[in-house]
Amino acid sequence: MAQDIFTEPSNVAPDDLANLGPLRRLAGVWQSDKGVDVSPKENGPERRVFRERIRMDAIDPQTNGPQLLYGLRYHSHINTPGEAITLHDQVGYWLWEPATGLIMQSVTIPRGLVLLASGWANPSDTKFSVTATRGDTRYGIHATEFLDEAFRTTSYRCDIAFNDDGSWSYLVQTTLMIKGRDQAFNHFDANTLTLVGTPRPNPLVLKLQDRARA
Repeated sequence: MAQDIFTEPSNVAPDDLANLGPLRRLAGVWQSDKGVDVSPKENGPERRVFRERIRMDAIDPQTNGPQLLYGLRYHSHINTPGEAITLHDQVGYWLWEPATGLIMQSVTIPRGLVLLASGWANPSDTKFSVTATRGDTRYGIHATEFLDEAFRTTSYRCDIAFNDDGSWSYLVQTTLMIKGRDQAFNHFDANTLTLVGTPRPNPLVLKLQDRARA
């Protein structure tokens, strides 16, 4: 850790999209109707095919004293082809620290679950992973009393892979301990998404562009 924990870096580049490293290819609006979810039910695992739309928008550079982060704010909405009701809704951030190669994903799910996962990657990597573990005070998992007692999430892993055709794929695996059962359950979701909306510059860049045109 740096000795000076207060002074912010002087070399902050305003263009978030140009400094996202391995996260750059996630920017934009993405869609797919071929996602697969395997979740626990009373009588055994249930497999469902789902439709997903993800929006990932560039944010302005963020600093924690000397730490410099670039990132994307995201929203994922999922439902099944035969139902109008939301199957899954999720918001959060993907963050990249160029100085160290640290990647972070924050996850907030409106059923009372939040987590912060981390991993490492080089700027040109076409695959990377982030993980979180229950009880970790840095990259951990927190949930409501009900979820912690009935469907306790003990670990989380998200694998990202970029494909040659411009799409990208993910595999999310969460290990659940279900009340009354001895064996852990591997709850997983997988999808491959294609671009349906191009990335937009972050607010600071848009402001600079407006000034230049004035």
